Amino acid sequence: MENNVLILTINDCPGMRVVRVIGPVYGTGVRSRNIVGNLLGGIRAVLGGKQGGYLKMIAQTRDDALEQLTEHARPLGANVVMGIRFDSGEFDAGQGQALNEVTAYGTAVVGSV
Repeated sequence: MENNVLILTINDCPGMRVVRVIGPVYGTGVRSRNIVGNLLGGIRAVLGGKQGGYLKMIAQTRDDALEQLTEHARPLGANVVMGIRFDSGEFDAGQGQALNEVTAYGTAVVGSV
């Protein structure tokens, strides 16, 4: 039996009826780059240009947050999370190490077609 959760940024889904609202759910991903990646990123920041390593890290952190969101919603019985949004930031872990954090949140519901 598949136990997928549909993730939507919209607040309603044409053709779907909300049977039960479960409530807010969230997932957070936190990642950092290694010392070499931070060094190279710092050099690129001074010289200018696209920050490919940081873009990849942010995409992975976002995917981690969505996975955590799904893992929060599924055991509650939700098959849909509606109105999801993202919040992100960076914080200092000490010794010059910055961590990227992304939180995904939305409303878990049981939906029926």
